[in-house]
Amino acid sequence: MGAAGSKLEKALGDQFPEGERYFGLENFGNTCYCNSVLQALYFCVPFREQLLEYYSSNKNVADAEENLLTCLADLFTQISSQKKKTGVIAPKRFVQRLKKQNELFRSYMHQDAHEFLNFLLNELVDILEKEAQAAKNDAETSSPPEKTANGPKNPQANGVQKEPLVTWVHKNFQGILTNETRCLRCETVTARDETFFDLSLDIEQNSSITSCLKNFSSTETLNAEDKFFCDKCCSLQEAQKRMKIKKPPHILVIHLKRFKYIEQLGRYKKLSYRVVFPLELKLSNTVEDADSEYSLFAVVVHVGSGPNHGHYVSLVKSHNHWLFFDDENVEMIDESAVQTFFGSAQEYSSNTDHGYILFYESLGANNKS
Repeated sequence: MGAAGSKLEKALGDQFPEGERYFGLENFGNTCYCNSVLQALYFCVPFREQLLEYYSSNKNVADAEENLLTCLADLFTQISSQKKKTGVIAPKRFVQRLKKQNELFRSYMHQDAHEFLNFLLNELVDILEKEAQAAKNDAETSSPPEKTANGPKNPQANGVQKEPLVTWVHKNFQGILTNETRCLRCETVTARDETFFDLSLDIEQNSSITSCLKNFSSTETLNAEDKFFCDKCCSLQEAQKRMKIKKPPHILVIHLKRFKYIEQLGRYKKLSYRVVFPLELKLSNTVEDADSEYSLFAVVVHVGSGPNHGHYVSLVKSHNHWLFFDDENVEMIDESAVQTFFGSAQEYSSNTDHGYILFYESLGANNKS
């Protein structure tokens, strides 16, 4: 990698961003699914900064047990504090911890990058929530107990609904969807909110992210055996249902459903459809109807013609330069090269490098909470 690293440094020259590090990640047999997602997360700057801050304020805790969060924080700290600007790092501890934690990632089979991202974000949230709860319990036990006849009161015990904790992972990635169902008989609208860390979109040939998002929010009629039970009518009724984005996240992660189960074949097939993803995206299907603007900063790409084999690489935008990360190798690419990863307009094409997970950052200052 020495040569490749120095080649990257030469290519950037005096434009090499101050304090930035571009390191490839070693592959341990089949860990490209993990490496590609880790690179996208490392270049998600608000997430990286909060993770490094978490690490620096928690590294002195002597009895801290190792978990995925400490391993990830350790890896990101290792990268960011390298003396060299480029090179290769082996994310050994992180991968070992991942395999220990989840048997899904233990085999040498081809893994799914989206499943890994989902698992990782949820795991980080679980760890942060447990830590916050433990800190709260410690604070409660160290404060003088109330003098009550039958021991200290436990406010949680009597079924009081505790406010869900909003961690820095939530602040970056969580958005809110609202599921609206309108009864066609009484016109009553029932709305149910649900949170998301990423949006999984169905794709069509020769389409775009904007059209996929429109389909995601399109109105669906519930009739025949799919009728909706309306509480007001107290019976099953025909209804119209739609999903809207109520609160767009600061980091919008879009997963393109490129692996589809084909009933006749009894297996999954990779859809190599051409789906255009813009460098700048306007979200217009939100509840407030105020356009949210986003800028693309990373793409996890699946390389290969089938779902059970292949390879993952990532494209990352850092300080207005686009970089291509393929495990140990890192090179600069032109912004125009991003469009070669949209997919193939014809079913059988020699190009098998297709955008799979897209990472967009909000350009709005109002999302920076």
